[in-house]
Amino acid sequence: MTARHLVLLVEEPSMEAFLRGLLPRLLPEGRTFDVHPFGGKSDLLGKLEARLQAYSSWLPADSRILVVVDRDDDDCLELKNRMELTARKAGISTKTHPRRARWQLANRIAIEELEAWYFGDREGVRSVYPRVAENVTRKVGFRDPDAIAGGTWEAFERILTKHGYFEGGLRKIEAARVLGVAIDPARNTSRSFLALRDAILEATA
Repeated sequence: MTARHLVLLVEEPSMEAFLRGLLPRLLPEGRTFDVHPFGGKSDLLGKLEARLQAYSSWLPADSRILVVVDRDDDDCLELKNRMELTARKAGISTKTHPRRARWQLANRIAIEELEAWYFGDREGVRSVYPRVAENVTRKVGFRDPDAIAGGTWEAFERILTKHGYFEGGLRKIEAARVLGVAIDPARNTSRSFLALRDAILEATA
């Protein structure tokens, strides 16, 4: 059954702000969503099993859950396996391990952080911050958004401050709010962003 409602569990308010800008442009007409931020990644993962157990008792057939966390310094496979195990313990069918033909939950990981998704759409970034050099994400080290070394939010902050934005430090929620509206989901080259986008589109098609 096609999902008419999405529940998104995210680790902090900047991801919430980004998704609230993105999803109304991505979802088909008539679909709804809720985004629930936690107090960080540890808070989300620590409370995830109890939250999913609560959902398992009443989740309608036309709803899906997406859990979105940053990879940070974690091993991606180990983190994904941990999240998958938590869902199975709660009795929730996942996209990776579906029961029958329908999955109830998709676990998705931003590699290594939300800001990698900004690097995946330089045109979207420059529409909001036009002083950023057009070729900045074509330079060695930035061509693959999911392989940027040394922290993607730090790299994003350095680029913006170099071009005269956020001189007092990156205001992550503010940036997420405006970039959520500007980032083009069809143009983005971040593989981890595309994994989230494609799960949403599959669920709501």
